Amino acid sequence: MEYTSGAASWQKVLRRAVAGLLPRRPRQRRPGWSLGVPLIAAAAGLLFTTTATTAGGTALREDRRPQLTQLIDDTRERVAARETEAARLRADVERQTEALADTDQPIAAERGRAAAGRQSAGFTALTGPGVTVELDDARRLESLPEGASNDDLVVHQGDVQAVVNALWAGGAEAMSIMNVRVLTTSAVRCVGNTLLLHGRVYSPPFKIVAIGDPAALQQALAASEGVRLFKDAVDHYQLGYRETVSTVSVPAFEGSTTLRSAKVPR
Repeated sequence: MEYTSGAASWQKVLRRAVAGLLPRRPRQRRPGWSLGVPLIAAAAGLLFTTTATTAGGTALREDRRPQLTQLIDDTRERVAARETEAARLRADVERQTEALADTDQPIAAERGRAAAGRQSAGFTALTGPGVTVELDDARRLESLPEGASNDDLVVHQGDVQAVVNALWAGGAEAMSIMNVRVLTTSAVRCVGNTLLLHGRVYSPPFKIVAIGDPAALQQALAASEGVRLFKDAVDHYQLGYRETVSTVSVPAFEGSTTLRSAKVPR
């Protein structure tokens, strides 16, 4: 029994020695994993580089609203300064042209012809009977009406355009929006719940003033489909609409008269 046990132990030692002399079988690697590691590393490097470039040395979650507000304020100041400078230059041109007209008959004749059309063109302030329309966003509600969204509670571009078009259709002789003279070629645009007019931004309530026959103007407003829809929204969503008749004034047009595009009527 002792010999048998010793033989078994000796055989086990011999097998281990032989196994140590034989070359080990190389471990098999998956080709997919060996190719995937470099690709993952490259993708990670690209992601880190893109993140650093986008951040520009700042936190990605940094609140940039104060910077945007400052940018808007700075732009408004530059626009106001340039408008003031443009008005000064126009006044200088007007004075020099007037002085030259005293000695130059052709220039005097052209000035007289242009002056005859200044009122109809909107370059003179006017006062007369008319209608004032005010549009306003809904007051803050604790909860929205059923089926309504925040978009239903603000004045939109189409609402302002509906009132303006109705007043022109009613025979308005002159019109202003937010005390800015508008012409038939003036564009009315809204950005969010603000009004963009001649490069300036205005917040509600939006005040529209028109000179003309009050009865005809009010009749045109009542007949307008767009105005009627807004009045329905006033009842449902507490939007603001006020229409008054009185003696009103509109300022002269002070914007640029440069024609950027035109079409020949056919």
